[in-house]
Amino acid sequence: MMNTQRKTNPSADGKRILETLQQAVDKTLEKKRRLGQYAVIWKNGKPVMTGEDAPRTN
Repeated sequence: MMNTQRKTNPSADGKRILETLQQAVDKTLEKKRRLGQYAVIWKNGKPVMTGEDAPRTN
């Protein structure tokens, strides 16, 4: 039988990694916004295209 433990809070290293990833995502989304490019994000369990030039879906 395998004994596994699930941590509810990330370690200090994990927190730094998560913060770095969030900063990279924020920077990339801001760059795409300034360039007028759309982005695909996850919202309510589904991918959603955002931005003025996002393709329209029917």
